[in-house]
Amino acid sequence: MSHKQFRKTAIYASVVAASLLVTGSVMAASVPGGSGTLRPMISIKDSWHNLGSGNDRVDTPSGGSPVNKSNDTAEICVFCHTPHGGDVSAAVPIWNRKLSEPGVYTRYSSLGTTTFDAEEAPIGSVTIACLSCHDGTLAIDALINAPGSGFFNAAGDVRIGNGFIGDDQVDGKLAPGPSAGVNGIVQNLETDLSNDHPVSMQYGGGGITLGTRDGPTKDRDFVASANGNTPTETVELLNMQAPASSNLTTLWWIERTDSLIPGVRDRADVLMYTRLEAESGVPGGEQPFVECGSCHDPHNVDNPTFLRVSNGIPAALEVNFPRATGNSPSALCLTCHVK
Repeated sequence: MSHKQFRKTAIYASVVAASLLVTGSVMAASVPGGSGTLRPMISIKDSWHNLGSGNDRVDTPSGGSPVNKSNDTAEICVFCHTPHGGDVSAAVPIWNRKLSEPGVYTRYSSLGTTTFDAEEAPIGSVTIACLSCHDGTLAIDALINAPGSGFFNAAGDVRIGNGFIGDDQVDGKLAPGPSAGVNGIVQNLETDLSNDHPVSMQYGGGGITLGTRDGPTKDRDFVASANGNTPTETVELLNMQAPASSNLTTLWWIERTDSLIPGVRDRADVLMYTRLEAESGVPGGEQPFVECGSCHDPHNVDNPTFLRVSNGIPAALEVNFPRATGNSPSALCLTCHVK
């Protein structure tokens, strides 16, 4: 992303956030207090991604407790980002966590299913950053640069302190979820990703090449207008003026009918992540890949599990997510998949 485009996006996001905060404060005033699941989410501070001591949620989305948070710092952003000394190998800004080696992950292709017709790259891009919290190999308060002066360690094993509460911290790692009798909030995907939605894979089986706008994809069960699918939900291609420091020229996304800005890649769309052949090992030059960030936005508190589009909200959680978008069954899935 170019600096110019980043500034434009950041300014737009600030305006949207400000307007939503005003709207959200009115909503919050009308919602009964008490349980941590009976008031709306307004910002990242109110979400379960706030691991600082200021998180006043009393239970998790599934009703378990305690919610994971640190007693040693009220910082919010520090659990993912640092203003100094971030991991420059990460495909996300000023990343404050150690990344695993791509080869430690078992990928979806290991199943050998005939329906998986995309080329698969090593785990990387934004996905490997997400997994630095969610693969269970590193405690969620183990950082490169902990709050305060003198707590930098490039190995990424600085612990904020011993005041981290939440019963999914076992021997410095993330324990399994509620199915194992643990109520912790962190979703532990582990390093075996074969039972999860494929990531680091070509969108639609590949076929979209630099210089084309809407495909076609090789797999006709995916949205792309050149395949005769819904023309208002297409794989859009944007040629951007990249800064001299960037080796990318193209951005792709699935343009939704409820996009925040029609014709512009925004957080309400389903994003694809550009990867180069030299990095991905997949022939074809620059191509759109599906990554964790395609479906999840860690800063989007509008929908459950930080989804870019809601797949439908249980009645018990409706008060939590008054701004949910696309709140219909499998709305996110059907944005890409033609079924």
